[in-house]
Amino acid sequence: MKKVKSSDSQKNNIVAGKVLSSAVNTEMNVNEAHRTNTEFWDTIGSEFLGSTSLPSWGGFLPSEDKLNLLGDLNNKSVLEIGCGNGRSLEYVNKRGANDLWGLDISPNQIKRTKEHLKSTGVNANLVCSPMEDECGLPKEYFDLVYSVYGIGWTTDLDKTFNRIYSYLKKGGLFVFGWSHPIHKCVSVENDKFIFSNSYFDEEWYLADMSDKEIMLSNRMLSTYINALADNGFVIERLFEETDREKAKIANTDFSKKALMLPTAFVIKARKI
Repeated sequence: MKKVKSSDSQKNNIVAGKVLSSAVNTEMNVNEAHRTNTEFWDTIGSEFLGSTSLPSWGGFLPSEDKLNLLGDLNNKSVLEIGCGNGRSLEYVNKRGANDLWGLDISPNQIKRTKEHLKSTGVNANLVCSPMEDECGLPKEYFDLVYSVYGIGWTTDLDKTFNRIYSYLKKGGLFVFGWSHPIHKCVSVENDKFIFSNSYFDEEWYLADMSDKEIMLSNRMLSTYINALADNGFVIERLFEETDREKAKIANTDFSKKALMLPTAFVIKARKI
C-alpha cells in the first residue's frame, strides 16, 4: 500500500471514541485491506478497540432495548455481519431467534464466537469470509440481517449491500450501526471542539494501532443511505440521537462530545 506523503493527508485518527496517532491516506487495495484488518482482529482488535454487542448499538446511542429496531424475533432466521465475540447472537437468541448465522473475516473472532456460544448452549452456523465475497450463505433465506460496528470495515459498500439484499427474504429487515461520520471530524482539545478532518473526505487511510494497523474509509452518511437505496432497500428509520443520561454519567471527552453531536448512527432498512 502506498502512503501519500503530502502534509494535507495527515489527519487525526478517532476510533472507538479515542484520538489516536495520526492516520495517513493510502491507496486502497482489497487484498491488502483484508490482510491488514484480519490480522488486527485476529490479534489485538477486541482488546484495543473493545467489543460492542447488542443490546448496545455503540457510541452513546440508546440501546436496542429502548429502540426495538429488530422487532419480534420469535422463530426468526438471523444473520450477523461481523459476529465478533458472539454476544449479539446470544442476545437475539434470548429474544426468540432460533436459526442463527454469523459471518466474520477473522478466524480468531469466529473461534471466540464458537467458544462463547458453546458456553451458553447456543447453536449457530458460522462462516469465515469477507462480507463482500461470495461465501455460500443461503439466498432469500433470512428474516433479519444485522451488524453492530461491522459494516464500516467493508472494502466495497455497494457489493456488500447487494449481497445482504440477496440473503434476505422479501420483506426482510437489515439493521446496522456504525460510527457517525461527523464524529470522526471533531476532536476535543483543552475542552474545545476542533474540526480536524473534512466531513467530505472519504479517502482510505492507514492508521497505527499499537503494533498493528487498520485500514478504513470515513464514508459520509449519505453514502450509506444512497447505497442502500441503489440496492433496493427502503429506509424505515435513521437514529443518531444520544442517550443523554448515559453520556452525562460517563463524563469523558467522548461523552461530552456526544452531548453536542452524534457519535454513532443506526439504520433500519427493508427489502421490498
